[in-house]
Amino acid sequence: MRRLTLALILAAGCTRGTGKITLASPAFGRNQPIPAKFTCTGQNISPPLQWNGLPKHASTLTLHLDDPDAPGGHFTHWDVTQIPATTNAIPEGGHVGIEGTNGFGRQGYGGPCPPSGEYRYVFTLRALDTNGKEMARGELIGTYAK
Repeated sequence: MRRLTLALILAAGCTRGTGKITLASPAFGRNQPIPAKFTCTGQNISPPLQWNGLPKHASTLTLHLDDPDAPGGHFTHWDVTQIPATTNAIPEGGHVGIEGTNGFGRQGYGGPCPPSGEYRYVFTLRALDTNGKEMARGELIGTYAK
């Protein structure tokens, strides 16, 4: 019975929601088209991003750009870790933190490049504590069609 009680307490702690970060871009609105400039048919540079609502004791941030509509399943366009928690924006074409390898096999940003039709692109910013546990999350979805 003690194990069951402990398991229920731990499970309840794991399902608690995290805080909310407001993530936005001055280049496009929520669920709006991402300008071609930021895609494979344009300059293929990262769009400007800005955020607020970070937890006071956040240690670091991560940023991930994912295409959930890709033919082979989720496709990573940008994966950035170790962004200082004091950062509240990334300028157009800017670099912060450590950029990992994207789904194109290159380090850094790889813009939207759908084969056909309109796809969704999900930017997810996470605030982490010193142990790497998520404290808060923000999401911005843009679309693009060739």
